[in-house]
Amino acid sequence: MRMAIVGCGSIGSELAKAADEMAEVKRIYLLDQNGKAAEALASVLKKTVAVRSIESELYHCDLVIEAANQAAAKEYIPKVVGRGVDIMIMSVGALVDDDYRNSVYETARNAGARILVPSGAVCGTDGLSSAVIGRIEEVELITTKNPEGLSQVKYLDERGIDISRISEPTVIYKGTAREAVQIFPKNVNVAAAVSIMGVGFDRTKVTIIADPETHSNSHQLTVKGEFGEMVSTTRNVPSPLNPSSSHLAALSAISALKRIIRNEWVGI
Repeated sequence: MRMAIVGCGSIGSELAKAADEMAEVKRIYLLDQNGKAAEALASVLKKTVAVRSIESELYHCDLVIEAANQAAAKEYIPKVVGRGVDIMIMSVGALVDDDYRNSVYETARNAGARILVPSGAVCGTDGLSSAVIGRIEEVELITTKNPEGLSQVKYLDERGIDISRISEPTVIYKGTAREAVQIFPKNVNVAAAVSIMGVGFDRTKVTIIADPETHSNSHQLTVKGEFGEMVSTTRNVPSPLNPSSSHLAALSAISALKRIIRNEWVGI
């Protein structure tokens, strides 16, 4: 397999290092807005090469993994699937716009490409994707993070919420997943994944709590429907390179990559 990774931050770097050790992977193209980041990562791995654009490499690629941000995801998804190449998306919030999402889905179908979304930093999505085949009454996601991982959010600044002064667990957002994904693009890709797998962005309820005493990024997913009721709590260790994301997000992407390469689909 030949693959490309867009974004050489914490998740992209972990993915590249893991893929570099996989015998089935022959070449990894690295692209980052900061060209030096891609070059630095490529210099310490065996199968990698830093590139300035992946468009010319799509003729050689079997898979592209987006690990950058929502803007990059929105830019590259249609280009990649339009060439008939599969893409794995980490910045799932890029799919919040219904018209855009339906458009790229159709493009992928017509070109024979797949749009792949790992489970990310939350457990329980397997049960949700099964339960949604029947009637669902409620899907709620409660996310708790240390304020450090919620800095530089315009929504909070506009409401005069000083994250650094929060001294006890504080609800800083309560509303729909559609709004949450747009307000906190770097923090709640989990909400986007849950929405797409479940009942959509408008019916999925999201609560975000800032807790200065917590040392984990936790997600409590509650699903109620004709199947019964499911409550799944995930307490994640933050990425050592980026406190805004969870280490499990990178691990889920590596796990998905292994299944794609080996064509092994246990637990889907």
